[in-house]
Amino acid sequence: MPIDIDITKVARLARIGLTAEELAHYEEQLQVILEHAARVQALPTEGVAPTAHPLPMVNAFRPDEVEQTLDREEVLSQAPDREGPYFRVPPFLDE
Repeated sequence: MPIDIDITKVARLARIGLTAEELAHYEEQLQVILEHAARVQALPTEGVAPTAHPLPMVNAFRPDEVEQTLDREEVLSQAPDREGPYFRVPPFLDE
């Protein structure tokens, strides 16, 4: 089922400069794509519910629960350098 499309016009509308060989190559590829789309569109889909994914998707997030945090002093005691209640890191931007 050939589908008629003017690839030169499409390239012009997209403002793409193509050589004659490129036009022939892309026209052949586009023809295959459009024929496939026409075959898919011709499938009997009456009674088939629309879907965005073929398999059921389940959210795998765990519940958001408040838990005990680490002790600040214990964590900061393991830092190579600190300044008050903060980690001290070397500068990373050129001054």
